[in-house]
Amino acid sequence: MISHLGSIFATLMFVWAVFQQYFPYQFRGYIEKYSQRLLSFVYPYIQITFNEFTGERLMRSEAYSAIESYLSSTSSSQAKRLKADIVKNNRSLVLSMDDHEEVADEFQGVKLWWASGKHVGKTQSFAFYPVTDEKRFYKLTFHKKYRDLIIEPYLKHVLKEGKAIKVRNRQRKLYTNNGPNWSHVVFEHPATFQTLAMEQDKKEEIMEDLVTFSQAEEFYSRIGRAWKRGYLLYGPPGTGKSTMIAAMAHLLGYDIYDLELTAVKDNTELRKLLIETSSKSIIVIEDIDCSLDLTGQRRPKKEKKDEAEEMKQHPMHKASKEEAKSSQVTLSGLLNFIDGLWSACGGERLIVFTTNFVEKLDPALIRKGRMDKHIELSYCGFEAFKVLAKNYQKLDSHKLFGKIQVLLREVRITPADVAEHLMPKTASRDLQTCFESLIQALESAKQAQDSNKEDTALIQGLSEKSVQ
Repeated sequence: MISHLGSIFATLMFVWAVFQQYFPYQFRGYIEKYSQRLLSFVYPYIQITFNEFTGERLMRSEAYSAIESYLSSTSSSQAKRLKADIVKNNRSLVLSMDDHEEVADEFQGVKLWWASGKHVGKTQSFAFYPVTDEKRFYKLTFHKKYRDLIIEPYLKHVLKEGKAIKVRNRQRKLYTNNGPNWSHVVFEHPATFQTLAMEQDKKEEIMEDLVTFSQAEEFYSRIGRAWKRGYLLYGPPGTGKSTMIAAMAHLLGYDIYDLELTAVKDNTELRKLLIETSSKSIIVIEDIDCSLDLTGQRRPKKEKKDEAEEMKQHPMHKASKEEAKSSQVTLSGLLNFIDGLWSACGGERLIVFTTNFVEKLDPALIRKGRMDKHIELSYCGFEAFKVLAKNYQKLDSHKLFGKIQVLLREVRITPADVAEHLMPKTASRDLQTCFESLIQALESAKQAQDSNKEDTALIQGLSEKSVQ
């Protein structure tokens, strides 16, 4: 039987060789064309190929990259031959199936198959280092009766999940602008909401708001708004505004674009920078009240005249104002940057402003719809102190906590100042010394605060007597 089958195969190979050798090319093309059509009536499966490189410039296909990320978990559990790659600053290992491997997937009860392959082109024989032209691809196979289910919902699901996995695995970046261009470094700030010195209820409210925003693509599309949200962080220096931004980025897995407005030449350059930002990112303008003289564009002439006289008396202040005015970015340009037509390009962005003096900002800049959520980061309370004590000294309670709680109710001190006292300065400095140093600082601040109140009351009394 085996010899009989061998004879049949040998005969078929001989016929095929004669066909390839002596039949005209056009005739062979017709036969192959109609044989494929004939086979399609018998073969009940459909195949879709996704090439790694597409287009005239052979750019890497986003679909191929998303499919590769989507299949990473399935490949690691089913495929026998795998490829490994390291991402996230050489700390995370991502697996994908090797060439000519096949894995199965299931969607709404329908089974389908993914296979990886590659086309090998001709090698440059005269090159010093011969390079093989390899073109990889993924091939999806499914039964033709499920065409509508696979082509629409399934492929959309694969691309969406693949992009989400790719974002989770990517290395976070911190961007800054040098004129009209962005440059970046790896974002390695360790701050999270767990280590943020703030009341727990307030932290949970902010975290819930952020997570809700990140999952609201369909909602924003339905109501006809760009998928973005503005946050205004305000409060005294040292209250953790920059730390809050880092915690936001870690919670959502977003990149950060730290925009320096004074380095932007004009509104056109500002729009160019916006277009070049990616989705799933946080655009930050820190100390916006100091970045540009934006509020001066709407002030009365009398205030501007007073400012001119002040600049004559203070040359350093004049120099800083002139440096800010070297940028031609206007308030109108910044408003269009936040919520104009160009702000809808890309989608899924947070825009964050920080300021120490919220009253200096133009009301149009921070109204709802531009800065949707205003978050005040104030002085350190007892709940925030306990977070700092847990971070710096790994303590949940101590006998001096009661005294510190009483002083924190009466004294205004920033979390940065509290953290400085909890920071061990020497190897021999113990917990008791750290807390005593903090208590001493709080008592000194309370005495200074009481003294200021007495001086203010005395001045007010004298002024009332002089009026009488």
